[in-house]
Amino acid sequence: MITVAIAEDHQSLVDGIELLLRYEEDISIVGMANDGEFLLDIVQKRQPNVVLMDIKMPKVDGISATRNIAKDYPTTKVIAFSMFDQDDAVTQMVQAGAQGYLLKNSPLEEVLNAIRVVASGGTFFDEKINPDLLTTNAATTKQKNVLSKSEREILVLIGQGKTTSEIAAIRFTAVSTVEKHRKNMIRKLGISGKGELLRYALEKKYDF
Repeated sequence: MITVAIAEDHQSLVDGIELLLRYEEDISIVGMANDGEFLLDIVQKRQPNVVLMDIKMPKVDGISATRNIAKDYPTTKVIAFSMFDQDDAVTQMVQAGAQGYLLKNSPLEEVLNAIRVVASGGTFFDEKINPDLLTTNAATTKQKNVLSKSEREILVLIGQGKTTSEIAAIRFTAVSTVEKHRKNMIRKLGISGKGELLRYALEKKYDF
């Protein structure tokens, strides 16, 4: 049985999806939420196989909720469910950890197909989505994975505009240690210096 949670701030759409899924023998709805905060509570308690995730939601938006789920509940898969097919929205959701992306005008049968594909470990993206975005994200993920946990955490702080001294104080470590991590990141990412490292952190908008 595939367990599903629905996150959508328009109740009429929630009702429509619930009606669609109600009679599917292999699918069970375990929660419905109109905001991201309530959704995360559902995921914590029920840990569904799949979440249909709206991007624009009150309290906690879909991108932040997806990032939290990917970090804390890796067995729960997320399908973005949005009116928007802009490159930025797609990229941010995929980088946050979504395994699928559907537009809200998708046929109902496509919603069912996406749920089943993602629940089985696959990915499913609307045919209107630019496939180059998915390739770009794979390269970005590979870059992120070459960094150690400490390097990723420092990169986030760099992206927040923190100086080396400030980062050292926040992490209760020596300035020389932060400098060493900076040099290692520059080498691993193939960039040219501190200014480029800051630009990289800002452009990628990493939040580990």
